[in-house]
Order: sequence, then C-alpha cells, then structure tokens
Amino acid sequence: MRSRQRMYSAVMRFFLKCLRIGQRRRFWLTRHVQQLWLYGRLCMRSLVYNSFADGDTALDALFEPIYWLVDHVTRWFGVVFVALVITLTSSVVVIVYVCLLPLVLQTYPLLWVFWHFIYGHWNLVMIVFHYYMAITTQPGCPPQQSKSDVVAVSICRKCISPKPARTHHCSICNRCILKMDHHCPWLNNCVGHFNHRYFFSFMLFMTMGCIYSSVSGWDLFWEAYAAIEKMKLLDKERLHVAANQTYSQTPPPTFSFRQRAFHKSIVYAWVLCSSVALALGALMIWHSVLITRGETSIERHINRKEKRRLRLKGKVFRNPYNYGPLGNWKVFLGVETQRHWITRFLLPSTHPPYGTGLNWDTPPCVAEQKAPLLAI
Repeated sequence: MRSRQRMYSAVMRFFLKCLRIGQRRRFWLTRHVQQLWLYGRLCMRSLVYNSFADGDTALDALFEPIYWLVDHVTRWFGVVFVALVITLTSSVVVIVYVCLLPLVLQTYPLLWVFWHFIYGHWNLVMIVFHYYMAITTQPGCPPQQSKSDVVAVSICRKCISPKPARTHHCSICNRCILKMDHHCPWLNNCVGHFNHRYFFSFMLFMTMGCIYSSVSGWDLFWEAYAAIEKMKLLDKERLHVAANQTYSQTPPPTFSFRQRAFHKSIVYAWVLCSSVALALGALMIWHSVLITRGETSIERHINRKEKRRLRLKGKVFRNPYNYGPLGNWKVFLGVETQRHWITRFLLPSTHPPYGTGLNWDTPPCVAEQKAPLLAI
C-alpha cells in the first residue's frame, strides 16, 4: 500500500514539475515577443524622434542598403567609365583624321580648310585639357585639424569633424568635399570647389565639338547611310544569285572592305556625336542655370526645401552665395578683368578659383560691380 502511495506521489510531483516548466517556457515566449515589439516600436519612433525628421529620413534609412551598393559599384567602375570616355573620344578623333580630313583637304576651299583646321584643333585641345584637369585635380577637402580662421556651420556625422559652409560629405569618396556639386562617375572624381570649372568647361567644349561634328558631317552622314543601304541590297542580290547561279548570270559588284569601313565609320561618328551633344548639352544647360543662380546641384535641393519651409512661416528665402548672374559667373570662372575672359576662359588655364572654399565673402570683382548701384 505504501509503495503505491509513494509511486502515486512521485508521478504527481513529476507532473507538477512538467507543468511548471511549460509555464516557464510559455512566459519566456511571451516576454520575448513583448521585447521584440518594444524594440520595433522604438526603432519606428527613432525615425521621427524630433521635428527635423520626416518621411525623407525614413526613406533614407530604408534605402541605405541600396545606397551602399550604388556607392561601391560607382567607386569600382569609375575607372571603367573614364576608359570608356577616352576610348569613344579617341575613336571619333581617329575617324576624323583618317576619313574626314582627306575629304576636307581635297574638296573644300582654302578658307574653309583653314577654318576647320583652326577651330577643330582648338576645340580638341580644350576638351582634352579640361577633362584631364577635371580628373587629376582634387576637389578640395576641409582641413583635418580645426583652425581659428575656419568658420564651421555644422559637424559631419560621418567624419566627426567641422564642416565649413557649402561642404558636404561624399559617401563614395568617404570624405567631405568643399562646395560639393556631385560625384561624377565619368570623371571618377568628385566635382567640388577646385575642379568645378574644369568639369563645366569640359561639358561646354565637348558639346560644342559634338555639335560642330554633327553639323559639318550631315551631308556625309546621309551619303554614307545611303551607301550602307545599297550594300545591304547588293548583299541580298549576291546571295540570291549564288543560290540560283547559272552560266549566264554574273554576281553584282561588291563594295571593298575599305569602302565598307569608311561608310560605317562615318555613320558611327555622326550618331555618337549627335547623341552626346543631346545628352551632355542638356546637362550643360542645367549646370549653367545653377551657376547663374549661385547654386550647386546639392544646394538646389536644400534651397528648395528651405524656401518651402520659410514660405509657410511667411518669410522670404535669400541665397547668401548669390552675387547676381554676372557676379556668379565671374566667381565661378575666376575672371576679374575683360582680358581674363580670353586668357582664362577661351584658352587653357590652370588658375585657381576664387577663395579657398572655406570662407565665402563678397569677391572684389562683385563688390566693384555693386558699388555704383549702392552709390545711386
């Protein structure tokens, strides 16, 4: 009897022990789910924890992996893009020298030959010079050690260092850039304070060169296109004759390899120059508008948000770096006198831009321009 009671007691104790373990596991699972819920709610609240955070902050956080992938791909493929620009430009130059220049010397009058020779080589020199300078010139970075004469408007969250005015952090170069406009993969370099002029001049002269090549080669393009269509018809006839050849039939005449290469090269050069003229010309016009307003590509978006915010408060936004249309171009190109427009804009020049990019005051050329207006 006692053995049965002991056995019953042992079974009951084991059952109660299993019940306690089950309750502990159930309570542990409930606590774990509750902790995950609190953590997720905290993460969601951290995206909008103050008045400066909005939907853009949440989107930036969500798209951070995509940004990381694009930054690394752009960083590693920058050399490929530069090699592609050099290859395409060199191919057009070779076609011009091998195919077009002999025709110009044989068929054009002496005055037109002189014009094409002078203008074509001047445009080519300006393109090569400004592209080389845009690639090799550093855009400029703020000093690592803080200086008393450098006025910082904020602290970079990634560099943990003071940021002067108009300075932004480039996630691809992983550093802060003075007067940053954007990171250009076709240059494999950032466009900033010290190479912005080279970048814009390259776009301007490349667009001018492509338009010049497209306009001057319009007639040759249509002749080459017609010749290529004729080649296709002759090839079809030759295949038809070869399939049903008799002793009385002779195959049609064929174009030589040199003639085929000549016509296809003309079409390739014209299509490439026209496409680049449209795409790069649109980008050049957009940057011209930004320069006229005294803005960069990044400042354009920042100023739009600031205008919208101040408009709701009944205030008017004023760009502190806008010196007027002519003054903005003088500051951007680094010209001060009329002679500088020729020596520093129409000819290759390595003169530095105005200022150091750390402080932005009213330039002397702009102050002299505004002085008569203030006197009146």
